Amino acid sequence: MTEAWIVQLATAFTGSIGFAMLFNVPPARLAAAGFGGFIGWAVYLLLGIWYPGDVLRFFAASVSFTLYGECMARLKKTPSTVFIVPAAIPLVPGASLYRSMRFTVDGAWLDFANQIIYTLFLASAIAGGIVCGMTLVHVAEKLLRLRRKSRGKAKPQARR
Repeated sequence: MTEAWIVQLATAFTGSIGFAMLFNVPPARLAAAGFGGFIGWAVYLLLGIWYPGDVLRFFAASVSFTLYGECMARLKKTPSTVFIVPAAIPLVPGASLYRSMRFTVDGAWLDFANQIIYTLFLASAIAGGIVCGMTLVHVAEKLLRLRRKSRGKAKPQARR
């Protein structure tokens, strides 16, 4: 892990906390909300070792912070958006959107078209990762409920 990674992870953590404060997340939940941003950015950086493309890395990072957010929501008995929305902040493709707008101002329409499509892919990867993460959690919950129900039916309880 390089010094640049440490700075990026610390920035992801504090940036997520800053946006959590902006969204009125209760003070007792701020550190957990910031840790979601840390997790997402850590996954993004780690996948960069093996895969250079951003879209897949954004998707995987979104799935990871969504799984974390859903688990924290159940542990802390808080809505999952308290953890998921601030965790998504470090992944917002601001630089890509800025370049898109800069190409527009410069009149470089072909560059604009390429850049805005790339930006939309990144945003779609974030949204798709959140949806997939939430779906995984909800399917797992349903399977656990069904399993508990079936175990309850298999063992008849003696009347007292």
